[in-house]
Amino acid sequence: MIQAQRSADIKATPEAVWGELSRFMDLADIAPLVASVDALSEASTGLGAKRRCHFDNGTSLVEEAITWEDGRMMEVRMSEMDAMPLHEGVAKIMVEPSGINHCRVIWGLNYRVKYGPLGWILGRTLMKMMMGKVIDGNLKGLADKVAAG
Repeated sequence: MIQAQRSADIKATPEAVWGELSRFMDLADIAPLVASVDALSEASTGLGAKRRCHFDNGTSLVEEAITWEDGRMMEVRMSEMDAMPLHEGVAKIMVEPSGINHCRVIWGLNYRVKYGPLGWILGRTLMKMMMGKVIDGNLKGLADKVAAG
């Protein structure tokens, strides 16, 4: 698996940041490339919550919360990524206190690319840079949303 990871210090309490992250079906509110989200489970948050994310470019994927430590961390498994060059992917998002009314959000993505050795090379270079930019955009969107209240 290849890993892309970014972090951001956000001027807000961990509770406020988790409050936004835990709105699992509202990812489009913080992720700039997500156009809309369809709920695929009765649970709208927490372990087992499942959503389909539709992207601006017309593609989509399914995400399911496979680990959920309320207020602290979630892991989300991606599937149904036929239009994407990925075999599998798991995102891990952690929130850690880092001072009075500040926290650090660490957003990581472990993924495996299609197309054998060529895919592995692309995954370690071009795709890793692209994934980093996507994560950076999500972190900025999260910080902006929390700041807006």
